[in-house]
Amino acid sequence: MDLPQLLLVGLVLALGVVGVLVPGVPGTWLVWAGLLWWALHERSSPAWTLLVSATALLLVVQVVKWLLPPRRLRGVGVTTRMAVYAGAGALLGFVVLPVVGAVPGFVGGIYLCERLRLGTSGEARASVRAVMRAVGTSVLVELFACLLVVAGWLGVVLAG
Repeated sequence: MDLPQLLLVGLVLALGVVGVLVPGVPGTWLVWAGLLWWALHERSSPAWTLLVSATALLLVVQVVKWLLPPRRLRGVGVTTRMAVYAGAGALLGFVVLPVVGAVPGFVGGIYLCERLRLGTSGEARASVRAVMRAVGTSVLVELFACLLVVAGWLGVVLAG
């Protein structure tokens, strides 16, 4: 694989890692797709080994991500109403400030929902912190796995 293609694969992997942090962007799948693209062009034993191991790791992370947060989110009082407010806030933030506005919009939607429910700003902020800690755990697990895959890719590319 020549240098321009390697740079494009690296860009897709970097976008995937950033996408893990942005609500609604399939960051993990972008990382996997970039790795698949690279492995299909590279056709070497280390490339296929990395692809298979990364696929297994990312699938396990998806299962953990789906199993872990629901218990933690129920524990801090996340409701369907809050999810709707958070989603609407993320969408509005994305429209107002493309891509990066989704994160503050998401947090703002949760804050608005809790402010309407609880009445005071202090209680709403405390609730937002609790929700963000619960959501943050799954994001950190996914981010760590994607960074591990990207580090493996860098190692194989630099070694080869």
